[in-house]
Amino acid sequence: MGVGGRLSAGVERRSGEGLVIRVPGDKSIAQRALILGALAEGESRIGAAPRGADPLSTAGALAALGVEILGPDGPASEPVRIAGPGLRAWRQPAAPLDLRNSGTGARLLAGALAAQPLSVVLTGDDSLSRRPMERIAAPLRRMGAGVEYVGRPGVLPMRVTGGPLTGIRHGGEVASAQVKSAVLLAALGAGVPVEVREPRRSRDHSERMLEAMGVEVAEGWRDGAWSVRLPNPPASLAPLDMEVPGDFSSAAFLLAWAALSPGRAPLTIRAVGLNPTRTGLLPVLARMGIGVEVLPGRLAAGEPVGDLRVGARTGPVRAVDVGEEEIPGMIDEVPILAVLAARARGVTRITGARELRVKESDRLAALALNLRRIGVGVEEYPDGLAIEGTERPLAGTVECFHDHRIAMAFGVLGATRDCDLEVDDPAVADVSFPGFWKLLERVRVPVAGKPAVRAEGPRSAPRCVVLAIDGSAGAGKSTTAAAAASRLGFRHLDSGAIYRAVTWALLESERRIDEMDQVTREELEALEVALDWSAGVMGVRIRGIRVPERALRADRVTASVSRVSAIPLVRAQLLDLQRAAARPPGLVAEGRDMATVVFPDAHVKVYLDADVRERARRRILQRIGTDPGNAEIEAEAARLKGRDLLDSTREVAPLTRADGATIVDTTHLDPVAQTEAVIDLALPFLPPKH
Repeated sequence: MGVGGRLSAGVERRSGEGLVIRVPGDKSIAQRALILGALAEGESRIGAAPRGADPLSTAGALAALGVEILGPDGPASEPVRIAGPGLRAWRQPAAPLDLRNSGTGARLLAGALAAQPLSVVLTGDDSLSRRPMERIAAPLRRMGAGVEYVGRPGVLPMRVTGGPLTGIRHGGEVASAQVKSAVLLAALGAGVPVEVREPRRSRDHSERMLEAMGVEVAEGWRDGAWSVRLPNPPASLAPLDMEVPGDFSSAAFLLAWAALSPGRAPLTIRAVGLNPTRTGLLPVLARMGIGVEVLPGRLAAGEPVGDLRVGARTGPVRAVDVGEEEIPGMIDEVPILAVLAARARGVTRITGARELRVKESDRLAALALNLRRIGVGVEEYPDGLAIEGTERPLAGTVECFHDHRIAMAFGVLGATRDCDLEVDDPAVADVSFPGFWKLLERVRVPVAGKPAVRAEGPRSAPRCVVLAIDGSAGAGKSTTAAAAASRLGFRHLDSGAIYRAVTWALLESERRIDEMDQVTREELEALEVALDWSAGVMGVRIRGIRVPERALRADRVTASVSRVSAIPLVRAQLLDLQRAAARPPGLVAEGRDMATVVFPDAHVKVYLDADVRERARRRILQRIGTDPGNAEIEAEAARLKGRDLLDSTREVAPLTRADGATIVDTTHLDPVAQTEAVIDLALPFLPPKH
């Protein structure tokens, strides 16, 4: 027990009223408190601050800016103390600020830095470096800050050069609390008025905390948009003294577990933040037949705080429709809604959630892929999902894509009856919920000898079905393999993309094409070739950077890839990398030696072929988007014949039909028919759920 009788996250007690627990403090609130405390004059005190990876990254960045922060990595029962130097008193850091995976930290710091007389580079890990930053950069540039990308446009690393700013009226196309907060922090630091308008109301943690610190904030509906204004920013900011409420998003995982665990005792979660812009999941749960009692309590820096209580469920979980009007108030809870939908009666439809594609992972793709893998019917839309609930036993390996909410959502599902799931990256939960797995183990009710969710590795080797597809260029390998993998919930290994990435890297090193066969093992190892599955589809990383699709398809790469892929050392160097891609429940691998060399023991071997003129037509159509003329087809067909000869006569892994492979002639087949033909061959090897 900590200061003032407060408890850190964990089980508080089991009593006559059932199970009573606490969850970690809200990391969105905590990171705002850290930044505002660093802009204030005097000592700020933040009690019950979470010690997850994101707040620690933000605290580390502030320390690098010369702000004295005590206790950010100490016990959760002890407060964090910040010696605030004032609104424009941060110091130039010695190196770029690494926010790791904290999008909130990176975006809010960009706003605060816009008013500082500094030039600072913000960077992050691979996941954060894929997430969009232009929505932050654009309004800051309009205010007068210098914002430029150090590498790829639109993403970190990003340099922010601050100074005097002017006030603006910013109209956002989407409701974004991070964009709004960045603009407000820039205006606060510069002492200029500003207005942010949004199509819908987004989280208002920043506004509530600013008001608690004495800043005038005007908000309300104006001309059909939600308006937030700082009409008169103060010359200085008073220190902050607050207790961070429990994270509603973390509490949602335990609410879902309780809803899916009939027969358990009532569950009460103490001291949870009940900000109405964050609790949009509660009315959705009510429509699903999951009753959550809200017991309001106090205010903490303007944030309402109370208890949540879930009694025994009296009926089935019902499917619901959730649209774009509700999504902003529950954007982080969509993963837990998806696993609830997997056990609901009927089809749950989630729309208006396109923003989830640019979170820590493409969450819509990750949810769809993993639900299919464990046996749940799901249809993926550009902005959402349709999930068909089932009472069947669910089993399989869940791929988290380094996303804490994906890991915890399926962890909750795996801790319920008739589910046997393995989570591949359990440690990622520490980003927002340190101790999640231990807490889940302590609260869950033993059900008929049901083992705990497997969060530390498999107890037995699950079956991995491998479909190996070879064939000549233009026969339809990539289209067919991608569609089959999507239908089956398998990974899709595009070996051609790997060889293209290596070719691109060698060309970037200014090695001449006629010198490619002189490449050494040391040079290849220095490329650090790796596969990246974080976006739901395969990507290739060279020295930690994901190679863009446009680079892989560049003309110079296309002209050189056959020569590079024929080099024995290159093929040998990439063999283990390709084989390691096989993960349960399965893999669809496509290339020119998948069934002969890479996966000679594949369950299904397919050789795709087509008339060379048809292959030529498809290749040109793919490049230019319109049907080519006869002359273009003949020229491309000649090039393909030359490539076929090179591929089939090379010394290492020549293109040939593997023993036992089924030939599928795609000349007169459309993509749907090609995919059906391959899946039909795979059916005997698939579990009954397919």
